Amino acid sequence: MFNKILIANRGEIAVRIIRAARELGVGTVAIYSNADRDALHVHLADEAICVGPARSTESYLNMNNILSAAVATGAQAIHPGFGFLSENSKFARLCEEMNIKFIGPSAKVMDMMGDKINARAEMIKAGVPVTPGSEGEVHTTDEAVKIAEEIGYPIMLKASAGGGGKGIRKVNNVEELVPAFEAAQAEAQAAFGNGAMFIERMIFPARHIEVQILGDSQGNVIHLGERDCSLQRNNQKVLEESPSVAIGHTLRQEITAAAVKAAQHVSYENAGTIEFLLDESSGKFYFMEMNTRVQVEHPVTEFVSGVDIVKEQIRVANGNELSVKQEDVTFSGHAIECRINAENPKFNFAPSPGKITNLFLPSGGVGLRVDSAMYSGYSIPPYYDSMIAKVIVHGENRFEALMKMQRALLEFDVEGVITNVDFQLELISDPHVVAGDYDTSFLGNVFLPEYQKED
Repeated sequence: MFNKILIANRGEIAVRIIRAARELGVGTVAIYSNADRDALHVHLADEAICVGPARSTESYLNMNNILSAAVATGAQAIHPGFGFLSENSKFARLCEEMNIKFIGPSAKVMDMMGDKINARAEMIKAGVPVTPGSEGEVHTTDEAVKIAEEIGYPIMLKASAGGGGKGIRKVNNVEELVPAFEAAQAEAQAAFGNGAMFIERMIFPARHIEVQILGDSQGNVIHLGERDCSLQRNNQKVLEESPSVAIGHTLRQEITAAAVKAAQHVSYENAGTIEFLLDESSGKFYFMEMNTRVQVEHPVTEFVSGVDIVKEQIRVANGNELSVKQEDVTFSGHAIECRINAENPKFNFAPSPGKITNLFLPSGGVGLRVDSAMYSGYSIPPYYDSMIAKVIVHGENRFEALMKMQRALLEFDVEGVITNVDFQLELISDPHVVAGDYDTSFLGNVFLPEYQKED
């Protein structure tokens, strides 16, 4: 096993990785920006080293400084977490060149599956269903208009590179296409340094279903079931659950088998997620994209499967076989995750950085977990993502999980900053959500208009 790994991230995911490494007996190195000098992950790691100023481009995205930190501290591997450099094939390739193990797939596989156009082509080869769309990159509005006419409206414009909801636009007709294309392309160029787009027919209404997969260097690939991530705002997930109430036994077998087939086709190694759109009316599902990293919502899968995904990532990167085979994986109960952000839902979800003057995190009972890097007296910096915690619950059934989440959110108390805790409490209590009657349009088109009417 590795003696020491460097965590190229911050916040709750850095804390999560440090804890997993410590339980495996592996030493840890935290990196931090000047703005994160007092962050929890800095205090918890065995060593910590500053890699630059507050701006992400000069610190958490600074490949040279991060690799220098790994060399200086003798770290044998780097865990990128999610976001930042986690899906950057150039960084993975630099790690390989420096004989530092990147805890994730190879740069080659990241290029293949991280680029949405390449991924679509590979999935077609693998026999995994994909939505009708453009065959390659789209660079001009003239190309976009022609392709949209061929596949039919409504369509989705998507940035070929990156993720996190950037560079994505829904287009209902030709009048909307040109301004939407130009805006999405500019956003993609700014976010990823790549303005290449592609177009696919919009499956609407739809469920956003993703399947967690794990692969090792010996060629073993397994799935850990599916997550329903349909509750989204501006293409950003808000609440996730597993299993999905929209999927029965037969469809579950089909969609998880397709995910395993996809991962096997590209000889996938480490943790990854195959994301699908499900047309509930027809029961058909379509490959959307692959995330070549650990997901924010991985804890719901850990609860229902009993598999520690982060520990498996470290073991696999060390050259070990997966600790479980597909026949060993059993699923139990129901899990839900709510993302807690420092933001003001009543003011268009504006970020709310500041100092936490008092903090009480929910606890007690079986099946409750809070992943966070917050502590009383901590100042949330304004430079990074607004997510400050994740509340995850597990119950014997969905009703018990819903009630447990309501109880946990009622106990959650943060003073000094505004959060979306009350918003999440209203969402988890909504009759449609309680009934499992929602799709990707529900939060934006149904829930939010009513929520914003309230005082």
